[in-house]
Amino acid sequence: MSDAATTPDAVRLGDEGTPPAGDLLSKFDALIAERQALLDTGVRDPYAIVMEEVLSPTAAIISGRETILLGTYNYMGMTFDPDVVAAGKQALDEFGAGTTGSRVLNGTYQGHRECEDALKEFYGTSSAIVFSTGYQANLGVISTLAGKGDYIILDADSHASIYDGCWLGNAEVVRFRHNSVEDLDKRLGRLPREAGKLVILEGVYSMLGDIAPLKEMVAVAKKHGCMILCDEAHGMGFFGEHGRGVFEEAGVSDDIDFVVGTFSKSVGTVGGFCVSNHPKFEVLRLVCRPYVFTASLPPSVVATAAASIRKLMHAGEKRAHLWKNSRRLHQGLRDLGYTLGTPTAQSAIIAVIFPDQETAVGVWQALLELGLYVNMARPPATPAGMFLLRCSLCAAHTDEQVGQILEMFATAGRAVGCIA
Repeated sequence: MSDAATTPDAVRLGDEGTPPAGDLLSKFDALIAERQALLDTGVRDPYAIVMEEVLSPTAAIISGRETILLGTYNYMGMTFDPDVVAAGKQALDEFGAGTTGSRVLNGTYQGHRECEDALKEFYGTSSAIVFSTGYQANLGVISTLAGKGDYIILDADSHASIYDGCWLGNAEVVRFRHNSVEDLDKRLGRLPREAGKLVILEGVYSMLGDIAPLKEMVAVAKKHGCMILCDEAHGMGFFGEHGRGVFEEAGVSDDIDFVVGTFSKSVGTVGGFCVSNHPKFEVLRLVCRPYVFTASLPPSVVATAAASIRKLMHAGEKRAHLWKNSRRLHQGLRDLGYTLGTPTAQSAIIAVIFPDQETAVGVWQALLELGLYVNMARPPATPAGMFLLRCSLCAAHTDEQVGQILEMFATAGRAVGCIA
């Protein structure tokens, strides 16, 4: 054996650190080159921002300066709620740092049951199941419900976790045009009547912040004998009388079979869940692979989630303030001359659309230098090849902060030359 072969780096990289023939990462060369060309212009990497210190739900230290956060999903501002933080500290002291096990073996603690009880109370359902992430909730529930020979009908702009759940379950996937009730009806009409069918809808779409016409879509799905799963990741907390989501506000709660959501948005921690009134729902604990074969959430996390969910049941004032913030920012950005993803404020997400990546990154960097952080989004995450800055408002943003945000957008847009 040669000396080169005994050197791990040489084996992996070849001579002088070059990738070996048949390099499995070569398929990403175009993306690597595009990213490097962007960085060579001197801009910051929009996907490598580090928050050195988090001061509150709406402020952090980035590159040594205090920055307003407008790029988090902390819709209800629960991350620093004193009761939520105290619950996590107590669970950490009483149950330790982690479970080291799956929910079906040694990974179910009292806190997991209490978290599921809080979800059942919040949603008014008979069953709830908690996953380690929101991604795994969709991956697990969708792949378990619909398998080979079944059909999943979904919006073309559905979240990646929804698509991945479809692929894991090996069901036939039928896509309909984004938010088109007519196209949904037409495609359902072509499917075999006797086949198992699951229609997947989202309350709020995370890129543009638009909401689905759930009332009409649910009526179409029921007409064709389908079961319905609604993803309320971005609707939980501030839509509907009880904050359950767009499906509650649309008045279709009794027609939705499964509601999937996440703790990493309005709840302010991490984790995912599914709630349902289906009498056979509990069997998912035995057959859902992303539930059975994943370590459960740490005790401190489920404790913070349960405390947050119970407080969200009585968060009417927060919801009202969040909606006020959303309407004000949306109108203010329109008045400045920006192109937005929706004609009116439909959710806590406001997307500012740009004609190309260079303009979007230019405004993003100018905002960061002014002390404002927003999300830079590009294909394939965005629909129809859009480049946009996504603003996620928080119930903890003050009136003064919203005013500062508008001033920063005015300054940045004029500096880059994308608004008059």
